[in-house]
Amino acid sequence: MGTLLGWQAGRVPDWMRRENQHEVIEAITSKVIEVRKDRGHDQTMMKMPSASFPDLLRQWRGRRRLSQLALAAEAGLSQRHLSFLECGKAQPSREMVSRLADQLALPLRERNAMLVAAGFSPQTQERAPDHPDLAAAMEVVGRILDGHAPRPALAVDRNWNLILANAPALALLTGIAPHLLAPPVNVLKVSLHPDGLAPRIRNYREWRAHLLERLGRQAEMSGDAEITALVEELGAYPVPTGAKPQPVTGRDRHAGIAVPLELLVGDTVLSFLSTTTVFGTALDIFLSELTIECFFPADEATAAAMAAPAASSAEKSPAG
Repeated sequence: MGTLLGWQAGRVPDWMRRENQHEVIEAITSKVIEVRKDRGHDQTMMKMPSASFPDLLRQWRGRRRLSQLALAAEAGLSQRHLSFLECGKAQPSREMVSRLADQLALPLRERNAMLVAAGFSPQTQERAPDHPDLAAAMEVVGRILDGHAPRPALAVDRNWNLILANAPALALLTGIAPHLLAPPVNVLKVSLHPDGLAPRIRNYREWRAHLLERLGRQAEMSGDAEITALVEELGAYPVPTGAKPQPVTGRDRHAGIAVPLELLVGDTVLSFLSTTTVFGTALDIFLSELTIECFFPADEATAAAMAAPAASSAEKSPAG
């Protein structure tokens, strides 16, 4: 199992060593921060959205598949008043915008956009990952990722761009084409692109269907044009030659609650299940959109393979 994550003694790549891992992560993160700042993310005030408040209200009501009557009843106003708001005959108060945003389950970014469109200041700040006020939160994220080792774990932003990763996750990127690793690194592109992990994913059709379904739901819920474009791009990637057929419905190995990632590492196929974690009470847009994805062994063989490097490391550690 010497090829597993490159962790065996004498086979640890330079960039995987602890002192160099920090430099790799810092380089990736700094580029992500730079891109986010270029897009105007590190600010407390938002630019005026291109759509008006009536337009946004209609769009979100349609996206949530609510009739005027249903939304009005849930928000505690008359259908007539809601109709006037949607056609611009009535102007909402700040409290009314917040009430409608609550009923429409708007994410913090979209809530800000609706407030600004109605002529009010945004409710929630958005700061870059390196902002001093986020230092404590980012330290917590780092501890979560490090604590998950020797299993892979990573943190991504709203558009699935890599923010942080632990050493096992970075090790899986070995052999990926350089153009896919130019920051910001999009982990879904890395996963499905022919120059990425695609040729090594043994259940590519199943894994791609799973990712596209999840991403499609995110696009529908968020209304994010970048996510929609990402769905289209990923769906257009060619299927690797020799990819096995998608499993027959009703023969799910994991009771319908998870889809494994079967990844060829060296001459061994490792099988992972993943869970995602978000900060539901975050008071910053960046943190509210940050997702931590942790991978767990999906079978005994993978569990044993993942445990071997950790056990070897423990044996070599000095006593005391």
